[in-house]
Amino acid sequence: MFPPARRAGLGPAPAVLTAECVCHDHVVFRLRRPTDQQLSHFLARERTSPLTYSEVGASFDAELPAGYHHVRAGIDLGAGDDVWQRACAGIRTWAAHRGAGMTVVPADAPIVEGTTVAVLTSLGPLHVLSACRVVRVVDEPNRFGFAYGTLPSHPEEGEEHFLVRRSPDLSVRFDVVAFSRHHDLLTKLGGPIPRHVQARATQQYLEGMRDVVVT
Repeated sequence: MFPPARRAGLGPAPAVLTAECVCHDHVVFRLRRPTDQQLSHFLARERTSPLTYSEVGASFDAELPAGYHHVRAGIDLGAGDDVWQRACAGIRTWAAHRGAGMTVVPADAPIVEGTTVAVLTSLGPLHVLSACRVVRVVDEPNRFGFAYGTLPSHPEEGEEHFLVRRSPDLSVRFDVVAFSRHHDLLTKLGGPIPRHVQARATQQYLEGMRDVVVT
């Protein structure tokens, strides 16, 4: 939801930035990659933190909540049982996030409701550390995926889902749906840049999943 800009051509961060920027009592923007110990402490805190929005599960609704920026995107992955199995495996292993240049901690985080993950992304020289919690899981014969929601450390608030689905003709499609709005002053001051970065990362989600399934 507040994705990486390492390939978005946004240039270096302003010189006024210090080593760390704090939002809502959480260090979100860093010039140094957090250590394993810092990540462990960060996750321990976020596991007990509440979600920052109330419309839990609404990313699966036909109409997304008002008052948020909406994203709906998808890509056809091919057809057949092998494609379906690889697509489901991609969801389980966070392939879309890895394709977008994100690091998910723990790397083998299970796709089950209640799982909290740290998501580390890059914005030029900055490292952006945020957290989300899996709030819905879809595990059906022809649909598989999950939604996660934002926690207080996240610079935005809202929800995003990642879903693969198989049609009667055995064609497989991957969809990304999100609703989000700014959660802190820094993203509000960013104007259109956060939305540009989000659009770029959504495309990278799609490409990352396609690369896993096609190869």
